[in-house]
Amino acid sequence: MIKPHYKIKTVAPGEVSTQELHGYLLSAVAPRPIAFASTVDKEGNVNLSPFSFFNVFSANPPTLIFSPARRVRNNTTKHTLENILETKEVVINVVTEEIVHQASLASTEYAEDVNEFIKAGLTEVKSDIVAPPRVLESKVSIECKVNEVISLGNEGGAGNLIICEVLKVHIHEEVLDEDGRISTERMKLVARMGGSWYCKAFGDALFQIPKPLQTLGVGFDHLPKDILKSEVLTGNDLAQLANVEEIPNGVYSADVHDHARAKQLLNNGKLEEAWQALIR
Repeated sequence: MIKPHYKIKTVAPGEVSTQELHGYLLSAVAPRPIAFASTVDKEGNVNLSPFSFFNVFSANPPTLIFSPARRVRNNTTKHTLENILETKEVVINVVTEEIVHQASLASTEYAEDVNEFIKAGLTEVKSDIVAPPRVLESKVSIECKVNEVISLGNEGGAGNLIICEVLKVHIHEEVLDEDGRISTERMKLVARMGGSWYCKAFGDALFQIPKPLQTLGVGFDHLPKDILKSEVLTGNDLAQLANVEEIPNGVYSADVHDHARAKQLLNNGKLEEAWQALIR
C-alpha cells in the first residue's frame, strides 16, 4: 500500500470564531443521529425540537445523551433545556425520511407558548410514564427520565449534556423483521451532516463490515510483503485481508492484475476468493 501525501489544514479553538469552529466540527463529525425531543414545561405547555448532538451510551442502565447547545449568536438557551430543568422528563423520537421536513420545520424558533406539534403537522400521543407526549409518526419513541444535566460552559455554543434513563420504548411494528428486531432497511433513518446537509441511512448508503474475529485476525504486520506494498490494494482492502485467523499457504503475487482481481472480490465480500486470487 502506497501512502498518499496529504496537505493538512490545522485549526485551533480560540484562533477562529466559535461559528467557524462550529462549522468545522459539524461537518467533520457526521453523520449524527437526530433526537427529536418532546418536552413540557411545569404548566404543561408542549415543545418539540430536533437535536443532532445525540447518541446512546449504555444499555445497562439504558442511557441516552443529547445536548441542546446555547445559541452561538446571542448566547440564549433553548426551550427544550429550560423545560427539562423544570420537569426532568423527555421523549426522544427518531427522525426518518417520512418526517424529516417536519422535524426541520419544528426546529424553527417559535415563541415559548407555541406547540411545534401543531406547527409541524405531527400527532401527539400520550406517553405511558412521562408527561411529554410522543410523536405518533416517529417509528421509535423513547420515554425517558432525566438523571442529570451537565453544563459545558456559559458562552454561546456551549453544550448541555442531558443524561436520560430509558423508561419505555415504543416501536412501530412495521419496522420489525421476522425475528422481532428493528430492521435498518425498514427504518429509513436520516442523519445530520454539516450546514444544511442531511444523509439517508438506507438504500445504497448501507453496507456491512464483518466484525473482527474473536480469535484475533492476523493484522497488517503478518501480511506478505508483496501484498502489504501493493499499489492497488488500499488500507481498507488490506484490513479485510488481515481479518483472518490464518493466512493461506502459497507464494503471493506482486502482479497488479492479480491485486486488481483480489480488490474486486473484496468489494463483493468474497474474502477467501480474494486470498486465492493473490496466490501465484
